[in-house]
Amino acid sequence: MEYGLIGKTLKHSFSPEIHNLLGNDKYQLKELAENELQSFFGERKFKGINVTIPYKESVMQYLDEIDSVAKSIGAVNTVINKNGVLFGYNTDYYGLLKTVERLKVNVKGKVVAVLGSGGASKCAKVVFENLGAKKVLIVSRNGEVNYQNLSREKDISILVNASPVGMKPNAGECLVDLNQFAKLKCVIDLVYNPKITELLFRAKSKNIDCVNGLPMLVYQAISAHQLWSGEKVQEEMAESIINKIDKETINIVLIGMPGAGKTSVGKVIAQKLNREFYDSDEEFEKTYSTTPSSCIKESGEQAFREKEQEIIKTLSSKNGIVLATGGGAILKEINRKNLISNGIVIFIERDIEKLATDNRPLSAQGKITELYEKRLPIYESCCDIKVNGNKEINSVANEIIERVFKENK
Repeated sequence: MEYGLIGKTLKHSFSPEIHNLLGNDKYQLKELAENELQSFFGERKFKGINVTIPYKESVMQYLDEIDSVAKSIGAVNTVINKNGVLFGYNTDYYGLLKTVERLKVNVKGKVVAVLGSGGASKCAKVVFENLGAKKVLIVSRNGEVNYQNLSREKDISILVNASPVGMKPNAGECLVDLNQFAKLKCVIDLVYNPKITELLFRAKSKNIDCVNGLPMLVYQAISAHQLWSGEKVQEEMAESIINKIDKETINIVLIGMPGAGKTSVGKVIAQKLNREFYDSDEEFEKTYSTTPSSCIKESGEQAFREKEQEIIKTLSSKNGIVLATGGGAILKEINRKNLISNGIVIFIERDIEKLATDNRPLSAQGKITELYEKRLPIYESCCDIKVNGNKEINSVANEIIERVFKENK
């Protein structure tokens, strides 16, 4: 491996795509157990590497020289091999600094709470102290400031999640109740996959300025690339990469009534964009060896919805797919959150009389109008884009593609 990323679990990383866009097509992922670190660094068979959870602190013992910023933080995330001599840097510092600047956050004199106590947390502490924060609180499970007593800190203005909580595959988890912090103005979650973590959901619901970890990831990657290559990356390149990665990794999620054409339209979109296509009802059948309609007839709708929830959770954890959902998938809040967390949601609205009802027990027997009236407000409230599904399939697909890449900025 010439260039790449080492860590314990890396399958959800966007780093190879980012470095590829920076012109480095040799960047690879290498998962290592802790007992493999000494051998890896002893062999020194790399030119440049990034380091992620949980090794940003432990790798320091294997390096020959450590940059002053990395020393002040106590963590390294970038290493250069210069003729067998290993130099350590912390480009996370630059990444977070640029993220704060991008948000136009006024840090001076503010109280900042940083969740987590690892290398990313130490980096955040130094960044915010250097930006003039009045106080930076490091919050851990067993520290002096912890999740049980954090609510007593009434002056917190900025909250940073520097822990892996909320990251795939444990999306949906959150460490704090934002209702406890009346002065909170900004939330930064260093997790970038999923796109919207539970913490960010809560911040958005309270109209608090917030951002995920993608900008930091891109900016730190640029800094690392410049160290490895000696090349200067133009400032506007960062925004271009952030937008490109965001659009390439976001799921296109189709919702709407049974028979609205979600599967047919979804397959066309997937083909046009060269993406994987999934149908939640088809995945249900593969997983449980029965169709949704058979499950509803035999076990009832509630039993079906519980099983469907697991299918939605699994599919929502993917990146860059086209997903057609069952008509009632959005009835459960947990499903809506999972779909939104990594997706842009498209409501395909089709006239009732044009909806197919064959082999759809919940739509049959004259119930379809009642079903439509019940679900319409939910479809409209959780979608990002609504399209007219009465048109020809190819036309609907083209409209969705155009609007997704125009409106998802």
